[in-house]
Amino acid sequence: MVKTSWISAVVFLAAAGGAAAPDEAPNVFESPAPATPAGELDRIVFAKLSSLGIRPVLCSDAVFVRRAYLDVIGTLPTVQEAREFIQDPDTKNKRRKLIDRLLERDEFADYWAMKWGDVLRIKAEFPVNLWPNAAQAYHRWVRSSIAENKPYDKFVRELLTSSGSNFRVGPVNFYRAVQNKTPEGIATAVALTFMGSRAESWPKDRLAGMTVFFSQIGYKPTGEWKEEHVFWDPLHSSTMPGNTVPGRAAISTVGQAAEGAPKTAAAPPAAPPADPGPQTAVFPDGTKIQLPPDRDPREVFADWLMTPKNPWLARSIANRVWAWLLGRGIIHEPDDIREDNPPGNPELLAYLEKELVASRYDLKHLYRLILNSSTYQLTSMPRSKTPEAEANFASYSLRRLDAEVLIDAINKITGASDLYTSPIPEPFTYIPNDMPAIAIADGSITSPFLALFGRSARATGMENERDNKPVPAQWLHMLNSSHIQRKLEQGPKLKAIFDSGRKPDEIVEELYLTILSRFPTADEVKAAEEYNRPAAAGKAVPVAQAGKGAKSGKFAKSAKPPQPAKRATVRRRDDWVDIAWALINSTEFLYRH
Repeated sequence: MVKTSWISAVVFLAAAGGAAAPDEAPNVFESPAPATPAGELDRIVFAKLSSLGIRPVLCSDAVFVRRAYLDVIGTLPTVQEAREFIQDPDTKNKRRKLIDRLLERDEFADYWAMKWGDVLRIKAEFPVNLWPNAAQAYHRWVRSSIAENKPYDKFVRELLTSSGSNFRVGPVNFYRAVQNKTPEGIATAVALTFMGSRAESWPKDRLAGMTVFFSQIGYKPTGEWKEEHVFWDPLHSSTMPGNTVPGRAAISTVGQAAEGAPKTAAAPPAAPPADPGPQTAVFPDGTKIQLPPDRDPREVFADWLMTPKNPWLARSIANRVWAWLLGRGIIHEPDDIREDNPPGNPELLAYLEKELVASRYDLKHLYRLILNSSTYQLTSMPRSKTPEAEANFASYSLRRLDAEVLIDAINKITGASDLYTSPIPEPFTYIPNDMPAIAIADGSITSPFLALFGRSARATGMENERDNKPVPAQWLHMLNSSHIQRKLEQGPKLKAIFDSGRKPDEIVEELYLTILSRFPTADEVKAAEEYNRPAAAGKAVPVAQAGKGAKSGKFAKSAKPPQPAKRATVRRRDDWVDIAWALINSTEFLYRH
């Protein structure tokens, strides 16, 4: 049951105004500076907004610093970082400089490896069963590629064409992470991941033509448990009887050992099948090609996909990155590109594609272009709630924090940590206490909190696998769980603030900068001080001030309040905990805005 003092904190939350409802304090959340185009991107967007009769409004510095940290590195700014940015007088350059700093932080690679982990299905256990060694190798390769800012076309080529051990060559796990390892299943995964298209809706002949490029992939086991080699196998030798590790059962299907088969000596090698001769494949644009016998068809497909004139690769990733940063794709959903789902702003998408290709697929160039735009820096408080306004990015999209980002934020605020576990008893699944959730490599390693708050199952690689829509169980957990209560009451970082001996207004300021990354308004400081003020003898005290001794919903006569002398001299620590609890349960904290 919720404690009486915690119920009373809700009164404080309502009185605080801006903490609960940003639209009640626009001076805190919006900039008085006019929203002017910062470049061609904004010119395109603002022209569309003008035709809709919408005047764009910029967000404040306090909103921007929190937004940029969460969107770029998945981490809240520290008190010092937030304070210095907000107070920095260089209004012309400080946002650009902050973006440049964030793009070089270690957390940038951690956070974006998490995002790509969803798309690439990096998970050791069901349903893809990569195994911990392979999941770690896969994640390590993805993270290092992001950290070195590997060109996106090179990143995709390595995923499509790599061969070798799944424990030692990270990108080959792309083929092992596909549940349906038939050529058609692999082609479907390739279309979804790198073309942003759901091939299930394609005409059958288009998908059939593309599957030929992935019809010569072999999976061969080794002497190490769960290790497999992925390789170009034009003669399909990996399915031949006898092609097994000595002492292992024969292969019954591609990449799968016969379940329950006795450990017997391998069957004698069978003669390789005859060369099937030239094969005809068809690219998704309808172009036919005779596959050369001396070249891996995956490389042929990669060459076609990387051609600058081919719109699929640049369009897909430009639209996906825009959706990741703005909350909605120019083509929505970002992995549902098709002829009858056109972009909301074709000129904008074409511009981003052109910029990406011109930069030689430098994704950081694309991030900078979007993050520095006035469009990205618009307020989250919409002036129009029409579908047209939403589709044309008239305001920044409100989104609940990802499960990993949310628990990391709570732990960073309180100084606490969480226990992450895996169903696989392997040393690769050990997670140190100080590791943030965004840095966890393996999707099988989880916690009750991550599961409750919609972490991606990493089963299909689709964006909608991650569910950030709030449900009642999540609200109840934040409001009334011992898990969150312990962090607030026992977390060393909050304890240090509460026990610092500073003036009440200084503690309020520290709490707001710690939790909401902004300074409190005068009304918010007053509301917090009123809630935290000891009750005077003989005075009728509202619930919000009476604490645990009050009767819910009524005024309490405190002729003899509990421990009056103590409350007169020492501000109750529980009251500060209540205020912190109210702030982390606010929409302002739980959402990107």
